[in-house]
Amino acid sequence: MSLTDTNRDTATRILDAAEVLFVEHGFEATSLRMITQRAEVNLAAVNYHFGSKEVLFQGVISRRLAPYNQECLQELEYAQTHAGDGGLDVQGIVSAFLQPALRMAKDPARGGLMFIRLMSRVFSEPHQALREMLPRHYHAVLEAYSAALKRALPHLNTEEVLWRLHFALGTVFYAFAGNDVVKLFMKSHVPGSRDPQQVVNYLVPYVVAGLTAPGIRHVEGMQNQQNPQ
Repeated sequence: MSLTDTNRDTATRILDAAEVLFVEHGFEATSLRMITQRAEVNLAAVNYHFGSKEVLFQGVISRRLAPYNQECLQELEYAQTHAGDGGLDVQGIVSAFLQPALRMAKDPARGGLMFIRLMSRVFSEPHQALREMLPRHYHAVLEAYSAALKRALPHLNTEEVLWRLHFALGTVFYAFAGNDVVKLFMKSHVPGSRDPQQVVNYLVPYVVAGLTAPGIRHVEGMQNQQNPQ
């Protein structure tokens, strides 16, 4: 094994260890000491390859996120190309977004469910180190899916579509986060709570219903009729 291979193997071990610990404990609660112990390396190795915990965290995210983003874009393009005359509907858009996550969750070589859970934590607990990185890496995906939703929901203005996309993403990432609520469900033996495919099966109609719900102007109009001045 060459020196380059040895360095790559050490860096990979550090990334793998950090990925698990960031999921289990979050960024703030994960120390470099915990990472070095799990990776079985010394602190000098972490400093050599990454320099800081912030840079290491970015490395954990970026090694998975770039291919995942590309797959999300390809999935949406494929769905749009094969949509009928009426164009891609909201359910098709949601399914296109979730399919890459589902495939990744089932593939340990690409991080498996561990990385999907990590992304869930990243979006729900954003750290300053990621606030500049994530928009740069995730911008193309958000632009593509928000444009698709605007076409599928022509009765909604841009602001409302973006708010609904924001809420939908929060729901999706929460569903895979592995947080305390999900753990309670698992202890209660909720059917399918450990199966990513089952999570997606229940998640799609819920998210679609939220995205296609009556617009805010319609709801305000109904409220005004019920409560005339």
